[in-house]
Amino acid sequence: MPPWRRLNWFKYMINKITREEHSFDATGEVAGRLASKVAILLMGKNRVGYRPNIDAGAEVEISNIDKLKFTGKKMTTNVLIHHSGHPGGLKTFPLAKVFKANPGKVFKKIVYNMLPKNKLRPEMIKRLNLK
Repeated sequence: MPPWRRLNWFKYMINKITREEHSFDATGEVAGRLASKVAILLMGKNRVGYRPNIDAGAEVEISNIDKLKFTGKKMTTNVLIHHSGHPGGLKTFPLAKVFKANPGKVFKKIVYNMLPKNKLRPEMIKRLNLK
């Protein structure tokens, strides 16, 4: 098959993607285990025709995100870090404080770091809906 035919075939197949919808209840679930399930669904690795260069993942909706469970001493020892890029611009936030203020932000960050580091990652994370 000539290369130009293959390119047109990929464009055709991208338009034919059907997205599944999955919903999870986060009550009592361990954060990392749920996040890894969600990341696999967002990447589309559960599908038979998985291709890493095509974004064919599912829509994922998660409810009761504030009832997530963290094992061990993660709430007291883990720290979220942000740096402004300027000298002395390092800010640290304890996980317990950020989770209490915005649990969805913490979970989205966990899932975001589990997704592949390429151009498709921002598109994949858009399909994660938190309630």
